[in-house]
Amino acid sequence: MNECSEPPHKLSVFNELRLNGEFCDAVIKVEDVAFQIHKVILCNCTPYFRALFSHCSDPLVINIAGLSPDMMQLIIDFAYTGSVSVTKDNVQDLLLAADQLNVMGVIQACCSFLGEQLCPQNCIGIWRFTNICVSPELQHKAHHCITDRFEEVVSCEEFLQLSAQELADILDRDDLNVRRERCVFEAVMRWIDHEPEERQRHLAALLSKVRLALMTMDDIRITVLSNELVQNNAECMTLVNDAIAILPNQHRYYNCPARPRLPNAILFATGGFSGDDLTHVTEVYNVRTDDWITVTDSLQHPHAYHGTVFLNGYIYCIGGRDRMEKFNSVCRFDLRAHTWQEVAPMYFRRCYVSVTVLNGIIYAMGGFDGHDRLSTAECYQPETNQWSVIASMHEQRSDASCTALHEKIYICGGLNGFECLQTAECYNPKTNQWTVIAPMNFRRSGTGVVTYADHIYAVGGFDGSSRLRSAEAYNPQTDAWTTVSSMITPRSNFGIEVIDSRIFVVGGYSGTTTTFNVECYDATKNQWSQACDMDVSRSALSCCVVSGLPNIAEYATPREVLPLSHFEEDAMESDDFIPIF
Repeated sequence: MNECSEPPHKLSVFNELRLNGEFCDAVIKVEDVAFQIHKVILCNCTPYFRALFSHCSDPLVINIAGLSPDMMQLIIDFAYTGSVSVTKDNVQDLLLAADQLNVMGVIQACCSFLGEQLCPQNCIGIWRFTNICVSPELQHKAHHCITDRFEEVVSCEEFLQLSAQELADILDRDDLNVRRERCVFEAVMRWIDHEPEERQRHLAALLSKVRLALMTMDDIRITVLSNELVQNNAECMTLVNDAIAILPNQHRYYNCPARPRLPNAILFATGGFSGDDLTHVTEVYNVRTDDWITVTDSLQHPHAYHGTVFLNGYIYCIGGRDRMEKFNSVCRFDLRAHTWQEVAPMYFRRCYVSVTVLNGIIYAMGGFDGHDRLSTAECYQPETNQWSVIASMHEQRSDASCTALHEKIYICGGLNGFECLQTAECYNPKTNQWTVIAPMNFRRSGTGVVTYADHIYAVGGFDGSSRLRSAEAYNPQTDAWTTVSSMITPRSNFGIEVIDSRIFVVGGYSGTTTTFNVECYDATKNQWSQACDMDVSRSALSCCVVSGLPNIAEYATPREVLPLSHFEEDAMESDDFIPIF
């Protein structure tokens, strides 16, 4: 990183002069270590030194307290070279020193480093550290890590060091990502049990942040009402009884304790055929509330047998067809601005196309151009708005499905124009080569393929005579397919995605009609279960999962957002410093 305005060759000259002690006009002393410097170089690096030198008279010997000689050395090196080495061992002290001296280049380097290191084990410490060294961007990223990975954070040591106020504020958030509200209650009890005598007084205030009416009656009875601390606290029992009273009419309430929390990801289902007609309807599935809402844009053109992917805040709609034409066009929808934009078209017209994303690049493979089933493939770089042709597949594949795993792309099944395919192959972008892998156990055209639990899953489809319920998983380590539990409903040409650690299959064609039906698969149980049906029956649709969206509430279930109640008890203040690493 180079934050100094002088070009590198000039910085090299200045640094050589410093190292040789030539033309130096000031000395900085930290503890008992003296650093010879040129005032103009340090003034160019930070306004701190410009202000300091302007109020000092010659000869200049400046004593600086509050940081170590090692940190001063790194900052002076940065002033002369424009770069700094940030490590796990020095980042904390270096950020404090850079913050004290207002060296923005070093502050940014340290914050970038910490942002890359964020994980459930250290996100609370980094978040609290930003209260000392103010960095709004890093603070936001750290807090997002806390809320997004809350169930993992709860099991970490740092979680137990939160103050009551900090914990209450976290639990209050709509975007707290928990699969079941019971996890929030269990987090409260883990925090209290760490120092029970001191923390029991906060139980009622913290329990008010738990959305008890989102819990099942069994969870309330087994987890909450069985807790002795809750039983012995009249205020807590009132909260529980109020939640129980809401449960039968939960859908009528949008304020705590029944307001649904926002999901950290949502599933978009776009286009397809509904019966015999094309539909331009887009529906969004909220896994937290198990329901769909319609978010159709009036400018959206109806497509079927297209592909969609989510990348960098955009949904890309790729290829497909309408009643008359097969498309090579690509449009993207800006989820923040709610606008459509046409981007560079593909080299080939592709309906029944297979699309996926790997390392920020969109790949489109196979399909049908109106005359031929295709073996060609191409990739799109959003930064350059350009498609490039890559190596062709070993087989023509129309109506196949693909996914990415371990830096490779896998495509399975499809139709070659004569028969439904059982074959599969993978693409390595580093070598631009396709490799045939073990064939599936069944022929599958119109199948759904997705990465899940470190395997490639192939689900449903058409084998040439009937629609399939069967599913199988491919292990790249053993190059073998294993049969897993079958779907409840046979289907082909459906949407498939992974969200909330489950595979969701959406809509499709049953052999006689298009369907509303949605079901999901949990690998830990090897079991399929029903989810909420879509509002629109459709096949030949495309699905993608959207995550990390700042305005995700706009696409989640309509909600009357009421002011959240504030923490009412006197919170336990905590100024304790939590080490980041």
